[in-house]
Amino acid sequence: MKDEIIKWLKDWFDKNGKDCNAVIGISGGKDSSVVAALCVEALGKDRVIGVLMPDGEQKDISDSYKLVEFLDIPYIEVNIRDTLYNVFHSITNSKGKNVNITEFTEQTCFNLPPRIRMATLYAISQSNNGRVLNTCNLSETLLGWETRWGDAVGDVAPLANLTVTEVKQLGYELGLPKELVDKTPADGLCGSSDEEKMGIKYSDMDKYIRTGICDKEVKEKIDKRIRENLFKHSPIPSYDPSLNVMVL
Repeated sequence: MKDEIIKWLKDWFDKNGKDCNAVIGISGGKDSSVVAALCVEALGKDRVIGVLMPDGEQKDISDSYKLVEFLDIPYIEVNIRDTLYNVFHSITNSKGKNVNITEFTEQTCFNLPPRIRMATLYAISQSNNGRVLNTCNLSETLLGWETRWGDAVGDVAPLANLTVTEVKQLGYELGLPKELVDKTPADGLCGSSDEEKMGIKYSDMDKYIRTGICDKEVKEKIDKRIRENLFKHSPIPSYDPSLNVMVL
């Protein structure tokens, strides 16, 4: 699988960004580590730019540094804390009519950082002849464990059709440090792991994706999340006046 993805990435860059750099947000987890390693194999380490984007102090920032140093790729660290504060502060102190936001929902607080990070990635990409790499995997996408217009976007997505289990296998095949590949997935915001927050194990999700086999209670929980989050990875509905119907 590794060689096929590397060839696919080479071909994609040849057609959609010849001589462009791969720009990747580096979290220190398995997904960004695997994507970065694949791009190094496909393009060479000098064409892969790692972007570290902590929100203030990040407890596991050492994992991000471990990855960029292991791959020996160029990198930049951009702390997004001031940007987040300014956006939240500006909203709560804004003037207008019949709209007065004094506090933010939990979901807003969770989703704004990934969106700021994606805007940062594109700013760096456009100033460095780059293409932004999406690092989401199939398991997370189906469960809705991604932020629309945040980590869910990018110019090319090498892991989009791979389960968490398959991404980890790819990480081993690429020779990445085991502690990065096996790192417990967490968003770094809510204080708990992905699996704890969702109440679903990725091993169960991956088995369900590839075999259709799953415990009935877990299956119902997975199916419910898939239905609720389908809009995140569906095309934006648009009105077509010539047909007088909504185009989905």
